Amino acid sequence: MAPITTDNYELECATATVDNNTINNEHFEHFVERVEEGVERDFEEEESGNAVNESHLLSAEHDDDNEEKDKQMPWEAPRAQGLYDPQNEHEACGVGFIVNIDGKRSHKILRDAQTLSERMNHRGACACDNDTGDGAGVLASIPHGLYAKALAAQGVTLPELGHYATGIFYLDNATHAAAESEFDELAKSLGLEVIGWRTVPANQNAIGTVALKSEPLSRQVFVGRAAGTDEKDFQRQVFVLRKRASHELARQGRRFYICSLSDRTVVYKGLFTSDQLWDYYTDLQNPEFETYLALVHTRFSTNTFPSWERAHPLRVLAHNGEINTLRGNVNLMKAREGVMQSELFGEDLKKLYPVVEPNLSDSGSFDCVLEFITMASDRTLPESVMTMVPEAWQNDKTMPQEKRDFYQWAACVMEPWDGPALISFTDGRYIGAVLDRNGLRPSRFYITKENVLVMASEVGVYDVDPSQVTLKSRLKPGRMLLVDTKEKKFIQDIELKSKIAKSRPHSDWLQQKMITLDEIRNANVLNTPAEDVPQLPASQRGIFDPRLSLFGYTTETVSMLLIPMFKNKKEALGSMGNDAPLACLSAFQPVVYEYFKQLFAQVTNPPIDPFREKVVMSMQCPVGPEANLLQPSAQQVHRIWLPNPILSIPDTNLLKRNTHRGWKTKVLDLTFQYSEGVSGYIECIDRICREGVAAANAGYQLLVVSDRRVGSGGRAAVSALLALGALHHHLIETLQRMKVGIIVETAEAREVHHVCVLLGYGADAICPYLAFELAQALRDDGVIDSDVTNKQIYAAYAQAIDTGIAKVMAKMGISTLQSYKSAQIFEAVGLGGELINKCFRGTQSRIGGVTLEILAKEGLERFQLSYGKVSPDTRILRNPGQYHWRHGGEAHINEPSSIGSLQEAAVNKNLNAFEAFKKTTLDSVKKCALRGQLEFVTDRQKIDLSEVEPASEIVKRFATGAMSFGSISLEAHQTLAITMNRIGGKSNTGEGGEDSDRYLNQVPEHSRRSAIKQVASGRFGVTASYLANADDLQIKMAQGAKPGEGGELPGYKVTKDIAKTRKSVPGVGLISPPPHHDIYSIEDLAELIYDLKCSNPNARISVKLVSEVGVGVVASGVAKGKAEHIVISGHDGGTGASSWTGIKSAGLPWELGIAETHQVLVLNNLRSSAWLSR
Repeated sequence: MAPITTDNYELECATATVDNNTINNEHFEHFVERVEEGVERDFEEEESGNAVNESHLLSAEHDDDNEEKDKQMPWEAPRAQGLYDPQNEHEACGVGFIVNIDGKRSHKILRDAQTLSERMNHRGACACDNDTGDGAGVLASIPHGLYAKALAAQGVTLPELGHYATGIFYLDNATHAAAESEFDELAKSLGLEVIGWRTVPANQNAIGTVALKSEPLSRQVFVGRAAGTDEKDFQRQVFVLRKRASHELARQGRRFYICSLSDRTVVYKGLFTSDQLWDYYTDLQNPEFETYLALVHTRFSTNTFPSWERAHPLRVLAHNGEINTLRGNVNLMKAREGVMQSELFGEDLKKLYPVVEPNLSDSGSFDCVLEFITMASDRTLPESVMTMVPEAWQNDKTMPQEKRDFYQWAACVMEPWDGPALISFTDGRYIGAVLDRNGLRPSRFYITKENVLVMASEVGVYDVDPSQVTLKSRLKPGRMLLVDTKEKKFIQDIELKSKIAKSRPHSDWLQQKMITLDEIRNANVLNTPAEDVPQLPASQRGIFDPRLSLFGYTTETVSMLLIPMFKNKKEALGSMGNDAPLACLSAFQPVVYEYFKQLFAQVTNPPIDPFREKVVMSMQCPVGPEANLLQPSAQQVHRIWLPNPILSIPDTNLLKRNTHRGWKTKVLDLTFQYSEGVSGYIECIDRICREGVAAANAGYQLLVVSDRRVGSGGRAAVSALLALGALHHHLIETLQRMKVGIIVETAEAREVHHVCVLLGYGADAICPYLAFELAQALRDDGVIDSDVTNKQIYAAYAQAIDTGIAKVMAKMGISTLQSYKSAQIFEAVGLGGELINKCFRGTQSRIGGVTLEILAKEGLERFQLSYGKVSPDTRILRNPGQYHWRHGGEAHINEPSSIGSLQEAAVNKNLNAFEAFKKTTLDSVKKCALRGQLEFVTDRQKIDLSEVEPASEIVKRFATGAMSFGSISLEAHQTLAITMNRIGGKSNTGEGGEDSDRYLNQVPEHSRRSAIKQVASGRFGVTASYLANADDLQIKMAQGAKPGEGGELPGYKVTKDIAKTRKSVPGVGLISPPPHHDIYSIEDLAELIYDLKCSNPNARISVKLVSEVGVGVVASGVAKGKAEHIVISGHDGGTGASSWTGIKSAGLPWELGIAETHQVLVLNNLRSSAWLSR
């Protein structure tokens, strides 16, 4: 195959033949290397047997029929290309508002808002031209006098305030006349009349070059209120007009975006810095612009092609933070379209769908839902916010009962939109702010004697004489503040939420309708018990159970993972990283779960500590049908409330036959006849989808997908994960998902990661029955204490899984299981596009890979090995060495013969041993890593050796890994430093720091000074002297071995030397929490970079990230924050201890991260601003 080339590099996709004994050939045949910018992303037409179908990859580039469709307009941001995907973009911001509580209009409010905005300029960022901001804007009440005068100059008379709505549209010169005409017609069809349009006056000299290239034509519309229409009806008419216009008038090649359309407020925003905003829009300089409120926002995007459209404020909010559960929130909002009804809109409600418009940011999606709930139901704006961003109520024993009951009702209505967030909101009457349940964004406010409230995401943005301040405070986690300009009141959190909580009889509803497992158990005491599961013969119990090998259990699974869970109620710990092959390169048919890697937070939002912040975390969830979101009622809480997602075998059997309160359960059989082969496997998944939709339509409340029948009568089983994912997405597409709860009863899931993946793709609860039955057999065999009851086994396992899930959620900054469910916070590595679209829609799988047919073949092969007439040896549980190297088992990068050869070469200077080391290492890399699949291009003209940099210069670019002494000995740590100093390379202190006697008064030949000083936090020995004696200052944002987690050095390991270096006390444990450096956003990192540069102007500032999908976009933001060096760590490195789930299932290979980061930096014109290394 010809090499793929770009301006920056030339690489060839791997097409080498691979020995079936080392790598599953069918895996490899469908394994696609994605390294070129602009590679076509659609893998649906992959051809079996080819690594890359070149004509398919390049077809879009040469297809004349698609030329117009693929043409990128000047105002559009780059589309998905190479490893870049715009859906991975992040943002962080400064936000604030100022409001006259009495509703008195003045121009001073706007000028004060300008001060507020300009003093948050550091919270924004600039593009590569250093003169284009990432976005800034202001939302204000309508300046009626200004607009009336402007329209009068056009000969148009504007009605009195409140009898018209207005908003600014982003259009383009070529199509604006047609778009405006169509908008006028749409308004007329809805009983509204367009009074007129005007071009918003603007100063083009005020903005940067990049912004100017994509500048829209800003046109302002005025829509009149029909006679006899009351205020609320008019507001809803205007809402319908905007939603339908956004859906129906936007099209390819036409710019059409409505900044806002309201009878109370107007939004001015764009691609500015916060000071450019006020110079660009000349309306904002006009003294006749009088307002009683102003909400301002300045944006820091992680790339340099943010758009005018994505600037804030949005229609009803301005947001500082991230919604980590966005994909699940959006999917479930779409699914609710199947059960929503509105007395206000009737059948026209469907014309407002989709509720969440396509291609929006997390803030835009939140804005859509918040506005929709407020307009399509009788909820006030504050109540809608309270529903979407609840407090951490589950573990708060001091919370008043009526407020707890409100939140439990709200949990049955909608899952929380979870993530670090300060959300400021307004509809023109109310203006307020709410903080996320963790309080991970700052918010302070003042009230003055003039009855003016000022709120901002930081202090120092507004000058006020302290003697004029009547109240000064901050928003606390989960709390809300509100101003009602109609009632002229400032309302604090307690009063506000108490009133909302008492507005409906939530407590009575819960008492009448909520169902618990205890209630179901009591109701079924006298019922005929379900048939007991047939007992296997003694020869097939315990580790001899054929289902173990069928579902991929190994002796390591049992001894290293499951037994510790049953004995200790927690997951076992591991260390020293993960050097086993990726699932797509495995020789031992991994289960589908192993293809998924957990995502984690870094830089743009913080992970949280699941132990020290346990009070804000919850595993409680409602299960079962959701009622109509838009009509508050008792029916909304008619759901089963589960304390955690793990169901025991008896409880699962109980739910399968449950008829309490008229509920019905449909069991969907995951098994099929082995003789039906691959086609039977695929048909079984399709059958489950059909049966699931039919059951939802037939009024069943619960679906149980079960592989219980596997092995009986020659029945094989499909993967529970594949079936669940396909069913979940099919139910969403058919708008039936909200009508049923899904319980998974499977022998396949047993590890924390498996449970997390099932929950992430739609499971409401899980019964891992084979793990339970194995534990019972091990108890009977004496492996587990014989006094342990079945109930204790269930409880121990559930506790271990709950703790593990909490750690996984915490990596992404998610607090509640209800938000985590269906959120799909994973990347797939090695799954093909067709399979993703069928079972895991929306999940990124950037390198393509195996098909459903291949996974079906592997499942059938495991069935044959487990139940076929084969050698008795196959009855013994395998140990392929996934965790520890085994001869003849799974390959590992660090294997014994390789290490032995290296030691022999180093000690005895044996060149033959070094050659052996090189050969075995390269062979291991080929078997285990993506980079091993690449081949050098061989058809280029060779470069003369004299033109190549000498080895003595090349080694100066070498750097050691960041290992603290403590993880390795002090002697080893110093030896590495001395060696690197001698060859001109760099050694890294690691987060443990370095004692001053190593960098002061050193003899050059024996200098123990580490050139790279890692900064983990102030408590780890970071002093002014330490910072001053560095060539590189490296900010460690995540650790490759366990990304998203913190670290801990137990007290017994804190020796005198370690304590001295880290400025601590011997014997006292040292904890490094997950949010490193207390960095909660990209602006926080930019400030730390600035501070470090001030401490040592000569040092290069480096930031260490870990490879995951979207790391390139994060790195782009880091480069914009003035980092000079970016390190991308892989998932396989590190010495730190963590649970096996963290070590095995989080992070990606560094080569994917490096490639993505390079591509995104090039795309952003930032590649020359930072060094990139691994």
